[in-house]
Amino acid sequence: MPRRPRIVTSVAVGRGQTCPVSITEAPDRAGEPAAPTIPRGWAALVGVLAVAAAVAAGQLVAGLLSPASSPYLAVGDAVVRLSPHWLVEFAKAAFGTADKPVLLAGMAVVIAGLAALAGIASRRHPGPGIAVVVALGVLGLGAVMFEPSFSPLDMLAPTVSLVVGVAVLRWLHGLALAAADRPGEAVRPADVSRRALLVRSAAAVGVASFAGGAVGSWLGRGAGDLRGPVTARIAAARLTERAPAIPASAAFPEAGTPTFLTPNADFYRIDTALRVPALAAEDWSLRIHGMVDAERTLTFDDLLSRPLVERPVTLTCVSNPVGGDLISTATFTGVDLRDLLLEVGVRPGADQAFSTSVDGWYTGTPVDVLLEPGRGAMLAIGMNGEALPLEHGFPVRMVVPGLYGFVSATKWVTGLELTTFAAKDGFWLQRGWAQRAPIKTQSRIDSPRGFAELPAGRVTVAGIAWSQPTGIARVEVSMDGGPWQDAELATEVSGDTWRMWRAEFDVAPGGHSVRSRATAADGVVQTATEADPVPDGATGWPDVAFSVR
Repeated sequence: MPRRPRIVTSVAVGRGQTCPVSITEAPDRAGEPAAPTIPRGWAALVGVLAVAAAVAAGQLVAGLLSPASSPYLAVGDAVVRLSPHWLVEFAKAAFGTADKPVLLAGMAVVIAGLAALAGIASRRHPGPGIAVVVALGVLGLGAVMFEPSFSPLDMLAPTVSLVVGVAVLRWLHGLALAAADRPGEAVRPADVSRRALLVRSAAAVGVASFAGGAVGSWLGRGAGDLRGPVTARIAAARLTERAPAIPASAAFPEAGTPTFLTPNADFYRIDTALRVPALAAEDWSLRIHGMVDAERTLTFDDLLSRPLVERPVTLTCVSNPVGGDLISTATFTGVDLRDLLLEVGVRPGADQAFSTSVDGWYTGTPVDVLLEPGRGAMLAIGMNGEALPLEHGFPVRMVVPGLYGFVSATKWVTGLELTTFAAKDGFWLQRGWAQRAPIKTQSRIDSPRGFAELPAGRVTVAGIAWSQPTGIARVEVSMDGGPWQDAELATEVSGDTWRMWRAEFDVAPGGHSVRSRATAADGVVQTATEADPVPDGATGWPDVAFSVR
């Protein structure tokens, strides 16, 4: 190593005496080649690809072994569980049924941003990037361990995720460092080869991550045929109560109302599950316990051996705003829940049936409603002539006519504890919603749509109304603030279902506004008082503006 010339000087050590001293300076590194540094763009890409590989590996292993062990989805579940009430309500109001995709996309953006910053911080040494990957891996591992359905096997997916993330980061970082330009040196053929290898490797990691994540997600959704055999078994089971035939006059689809029965693919979905549980019917069981005379555990075969009932029921979400679309109707097949509770013997003082789901969700349902004769509460196993869709609770869910779903309609139900409201709080009760939530008398205008432009002449106004389990006796419509006019009601099928209506008006060209109100069979009139969904359902009259040309 070249050194600067030695500098000689003298230091006085006494009167008239000097002592020569030689000093050698530190090596001059100015002439040495500078250490290679990865360009910022490539450094950021290395960080993003490493984290993407980690997420994909975790998703793939989870899909193969245990969908509940996906670290990415477990973190999302933790966000849902731990989010403050105001944030949950903001997300529901802002994004509606798209809140889950928005949450997962937002997580992806944040994680990618952290990964890019970690890569940029690792332009010379992989240490900062490795630290971030390890921190994210530990976060995913912790989220999985705190999942309600955690088992030791679930640790495998987040562990593999962490190892893959670190390994890919070190590998790509080494390739990127080797391919980086060295200031003052000419580009050599070997440098070109290294860069080509880096490009190919980065592309391979990206493709493998996308494919692995996609396959893992597909496997995690239960891609196997879980429902087909169950549909056949339901069709062959003993049916002791058949749903009434749905007459053509039960709906006015030609006037703009929905069909009376909602196709399964169009049925609204509201729940907290980021992953749809995929539980085989033969692996399902329900434990009924707590304040009962005889605790009991039921299998799916036990349900099929009992008398099955078939009932049309309209379900609506408490988050549904006035005029909203979070309402659907289906014919459900299942076992009468009241009969089951009478068999196990509910003890005096038990006022809450605390149900839990395979994904850890929980809520409380009033026992007096479940035991009410004629209420029709069910453990449903079928929907519109087939097994329950996975996203609607397969293999078994609760259906309780007349109550909003957040206190009654537990999907993927696996536990039912008879207890008291003083002893336990349901998921949404802990977040500011009501303890008891009977469905309110409501109506909705489906036609004309808001801000529609219609030809002059006679205009048909049509919609739906509901007041389970009482039923609808009357719907009135007012055009431009004028007198209320009775609408024509469709044929009633059941008090547990919605009822269609329509009315006609002669309207002149210009802007118009129409509103509706319903009256239940017990005389309760839909209130004009406007209220938000929190804590027990929205109220008010729907009002639609449109124009006539």
